Amino acid sequence: MTRQVPAAAPRFTGPESAGASLWRHRDFRRYLAGQTASVAGSSISSMAIPVLAVLELDASTAQVAWLMFLGQLPPALLALHAGALADRHAKRRQMIIGDLVCAAALATVPAASAMDVLTLSQLMAVVAVQGAAGVLHDAAAISLLPSLVDRSRIQRSNSRIGALYAVAATGGSNLGAALTALLGPARALLGDVGSFLISAWCTARIRAREPGRVRTDGRRLRADIGEGLRYVHADHRLSVLTWVNATMSFALAVLNTLWALYLLRVLEMSATVFGVVLGLGALGAAAGALFAPALARRFGPGPMMLAALAMTPLTQIPLLLASPGLGWEITIGAALFLQLGCAGAAGTTQRSIRQIITVEGMQARMQAVSTWLTSGARPVAALLAGALGTWVGMWPTLIGGTFLLMVPVAVLACSPLRGLRQMPDPPPSPAGPTEPSPPSLGPARTGDSCPDPSLDGGAA
Repeated sequence: MTRQVPAAAPRFTGPESAGASLWRHRDFRRYLAGQTASVAGSSISSMAIPVLAVLELDASTAQVAWLMFLGQLPPALLALHAGALADRHAKRRQMIIGDLVCAAALATVPAASAMDVLTLSQLMAVVAVQGAAGVLHDAAAISLLPSLVDRSRIQRSNSRIGALYAVAATGGSNLGAALTALLGPARALLGDVGSFLISAWCTARIRAREPGRVRTDGRRLRADIGEGLRYVHADHRLSVLTWVNATMSFALAVLNTLWALYLLRVLEMSATVFGVVLGLGALGAAAGALFAPALARRFGPGPMMLAALAMTPLTQIPLLLASPGLGWEITIGAALFLQLGCAGAAGTTQRSIRQIITVEGMQARMQAVSTWLTSGARPVAALLAGALGTWVGMWPTLIGGTFLLMVPVAVLACSPLRGLRQMPDPPPSPAGPTEPSPPSLGPARTGDSCPDPSLDGGAA
């Protein structure tokens, strides 16, 4: 039987856990610096690896598709296992191991290129290994945050993380382009190798004591995975928010598969303008994450998330109506800023709620269920978009993707969470070794009176 072992000191009790600024929180700064470096480095690889495959290894369209598929496959296959391992073992150690494996695998690419022995098969293997190690790292990293800061500050922490991640991703892409031009795509990957080493070093310097780990008593990992799935399914708040996340991810994946092609080919947007539009989107994501706590306090987390999700389909209208020209390019850039701003605000808030209401011993598995569903949705959505785009055309497929954006709105609107007026309370700390149980199935603090809010929904 799985039991939660209480830690001797699951929280800091000094000023870093109370009213002090998060920027004065040493462990939070180290965590944030490491993860931001990792995000920036991953953006370098996202820029350099396709260039390396196409221009230096002369990959065909099918081979490039396989390369992208192998990079997306590990989260769909391994997320649940990674989450169970993170609840069983030390999260920081799992993060460091993941970083070091990624750095070692990626370093073989510039080394092989320097010796003129790099092959496409090696690049595919490296992408697959990096993806698997990244899943291990991310499962532990996301679930570590609630043990670093008090849960009353989870939303503010996620707000700062989301904003810096958006900026780091944009900066990493620009740095990747510059390094690729100056050094070549293979040597440009050394920037990502360095980012993994920085992430491992920052993680090793975190001094907070982790919460108690799950005691397995010889149980198989599959049993822990099943427990995580049941845990998410049993709590209506976790279930609803996870399905919102998964359905939004599916809809956006359908749109993103054809989005760049539509802008560059149909709307005749130049590469420079396309880059500026993407930069505006990143700024929108950062702004949405930064303003999420204030918006949640002003309007309530539930109404704010519902409004943000409802606005997202409207931001697709300029794209569907646009024709070539500077005026439409400016309009599309503004619409993308608003779209990713809404996504940043809603995403930061729903993740914070899930982290706040989940008990310590289930944090990684709860997050892993969401990662598993969202990661599994993306390849399916990409295949669907490709098939529909070939069969009925890009514009009708983009219309269909826009309608799919209404699904997460409907999921949240049909839930009592739509009226949530303040962030929920965390679950009570266990007094001793107990088996993890789902959070209370009683109604969340909502602004409307509803019947029993428990749902038959799945988990995401």
